Amino acid sequence: MLAGTPAGAARAADATPTATAAAASDRAAGAPAAAAPAATTELPPDGDTVASPPGANDWTCRPSAAHPNPVVLVHGTFANRYENWLVLSPLLKSLGYCVFALDYGTVPGITSSGSGLLLPIGGLGPVADSAVQLGRFVDLVRGATGAAEVDLVGHSQGGMLPNYYLKFLGGAAKVGKLVALAPSNHGTTLDGITNLAPYFPRVAELIYTACAACRDQAVGSDFNRRMASRPDTVPGVRYTVISTVYDEVVTPYRSQFLDGAGGAGAAAVDNEVVQAHCPLSLAEHVAVAFAPTVLHLVTNALDPAHATPVLCG
Repeated sequence: MLAGTPAGAARAADATPTATAAAASDRAAGAPAAAAPAATTELPPDGDTVASPPGANDWTCRPSAAHPNPVVLVHGTFANRYENWLVLSPLLKSLGYCVFALDYGTVPGITSSGSGLLLPIGGLGPVADSAVQLGRFVDLVRGATGAAEVDLVGHSQGGMLPNYYLKFLGGAAKVGKLVALAPSNHGTTLDGITNLAPYFPRVAELIYTACAACRDQAVGSDFNRRMASRPDTVPGVRYTVISTVYDEVVTPYRSQFLDGAGGAGAAAVDNEVVQAHCPLSLAEHVAVAFAPTVLHLVTNALDPAHATPVLCG
């Protein structure tokens, strides 16, 4: 649910300098998705208030035969693309992937401050609305690269949100793999904190007004009931969930796991626990986006044909 990474750098120019009026309109909340642009078009990301992480959003990148699916990175709640993917994005780029990262669910005026610089944060809007943003971004990436499918890697809300896109917005036809780091797949109790909300309605309402996604991710929310109305997974997509026993945000950590059962055509699911590969790892909810053991699990999940033994990093 929550990402909580320290603030990074101020806004910088993306690899795509100019937005057309049509693309700008496409970024507006609720706007219908535009037709996929030609590969030569200068493409604005679906949220360009934060600098891209190193290695991401090179719109001239063309997938290789070794890595035919571009990778789209989806940040978590209270995070942004720059902070969340400072490590994974350049790693994947160095391995030959075309890497893309979006910002979503931003609320004007809400920023974080870590190293003395204010940086917009996202993942705050209703999850269903953010999933529409993700869908538009996937279409931009597919149109620019010529790829039929993308692979998705998400952290926290960013690991769960894509599953809404797959289940309810037709995303399964455009996605090969979903790799989810500490995802809020079935909601979270936040170690019981959300259970206190009914006793403090004014405080809870203040939080939920600024962060609709927080309400959506609480156990028992209307959003989670809608998610539970369909099976955990969609046939045709390969799912990997990477969890840590020390997760203090999406609790209990086993609630992150997905069930791939469903008979013929059921999706393939790998539910991984960091400590099963590295018992000494103390990685918690935020650190799973940066821990070497997790990064190795991610690269294995994206390229299972060339997976290598995962050791402590």
